[in-house]
Amino acid sequence: MAEMRQETNYVKHHIQKVVAFFQAMREFASWLKERGHTVIYYRLDDKKNTGDLVKNLEALIKNHGIQRFEYQMPDEYRLDEMLERFRETCAERSRSGVSIPTEVCDTEHFMTTRTELAEFYEGKKQYTMEYFYRMMRKKYDLMMINDKDPEGGKWNFDHSNRNKWKGDVEIPHERSFRKDVTEIVELLEKEDVETMGNIDAKQFSWPTSREDGLSVLNYFCKNLLVHFGDYQDAMDPEEAYLFHSRLSFAMNSKLLSPQEVVETVIGYWREHQDEIDISQVEGFVRQIIGWREYMRGMYWMQMPAFAKANHLENHNKLPDFYWTGETKMNCLKCSINNSLDNAYAHHIQRLMVTGNYALLTMTEPSEVDAWYLGVYIDAIEWVEITNTRGMSQWADGGKIATKPYVSSGSYINKMSNYCKACHYKVSKKTGEDACPFNSLYWNFIDEKQEYFRNNRRMSMMLSLLNKMEKETLATHKERADDIIKHPENY
Repeated sequence: MAEMRQETNYVKHHIQKVVAFFQAMREFASWLKERGHTVIYYRLDDKKNTGDLVKNLEALIKNHGIQRFEYQMPDEYRLDEMLERFRETCAERSRSGVSIPTEVCDTEHFMTTRTELAEFYEGKKQYTMEYFYRMMRKKYDLMMINDKDPEGGKWNFDHSNRNKWKGDVEIPHERSFRKDVTEIVELLEKEDVETMGNIDAKQFSWPTSREDGLSVLNYFCKNLLVHFGDYQDAMDPEEAYLFHSRLSFAMNSKLLSPQEVVETVIGYWREHQDEIDISQVEGFVRQIIGWREYMRGMYWMQMPAFAKANHLENHNKLPDFYWTGETKMNCLKCSINNSLDNAYAHHIQRLMVTGNYALLTMTEPSEVDAWYLGVYIDAIEWVEITNTRGMSQWADGGKIATKPYVSSGSYINKMSNYCKACHYKVSKKTGEDACPFNSLYWNFIDEKQEYFRNNRRMSMMLSLLNKMEKETLATHKERADDIIKHPENY
């Protein structure tokens, strides 16, 4: 195992993300050694560590007389290509002068294979997630009455999962871990690893072992599941997590498997059905066996072209306040600062606040990718890029989302408590104190209307645009232009 500059440097990561992976690696290495396994572990500053995966492998093969090379399929396309090329060198005479046989096996950390989603949608023009989700429910017999009928009479309780949090329901403190990771933080500083965000090195609060992950899972079941679905789309400036599980890092770093997470949650719900409504657990299950597996399948189906997709031809720069949180727009300020402080934001903050603003300001998707991939502790490219290029920025032209996820300030006000304390007034459409999202929204619809002519889900917005008075639209466009060119003023 190796802490490599190759991985710390391919994008500017949140410091908590780098620390969490290194801490998890070190704990896993110790766990293996305690059970009698031989482990070669290179810390970041180890003189034997080249910081490059292939160079490290070549040196290990040479220095330890390795006779066979096996690996598990990685989650990212760049690593997959790297290891495939390395396999080819192993099949020949490698630079180390050793020829060895190789073998690769599939990952054990997803409920589908890389190609399963592509096979499911073969011959179809649209990749509707709902049908894939139903197939997964049937395949794994999750919340099914028989082989074709779902429990509760419905497949999807999404309409029950859109409540605004009003502060009248107590939110239990999150189950977290107060670990001292000062050693890793000081190592990163010594080695000049460039990161973003903040960290309390003596009170690190993310799970970094399997035991930690199981503790977070059990805490979620006992304390948070009861209201997870109700408030999974809600946003509040004082609540970093609401009823979200904070399990994504534990799954994405392989501390927990998605199947055991889903089965544990469903099992707990079955024992407490008098207290927990089916809508709470269905919403959680859908996030994992629906969206999570769907996004991973779409990643392998679309790469590598997906990484360059820019259907709407957006090329603006991402504002500097994404790295500082210094903006007068309270929704962005709260969401970004939450991410800088905690390496976290839940899916609606990512989609309808930071992502919404980036799309409305017609930002270059690659800039959005780099920020999302770096700032979140759970961001690995297979799940990040599908959410940004597909869901958030509509850069794939509708393969993942049938319409762009954009809104004016009204949606943010509907689902959050950000607007009351904002410098701007969400109810005002125009004027210096009007919510910037309002003008940005109509400017975006106008600028990109040709892309949406044949999209029936955008027809109502295009109709409203065509009915808008020319002077009003001109006012919106003038202000939107100023916001895009001078984000530091907003």
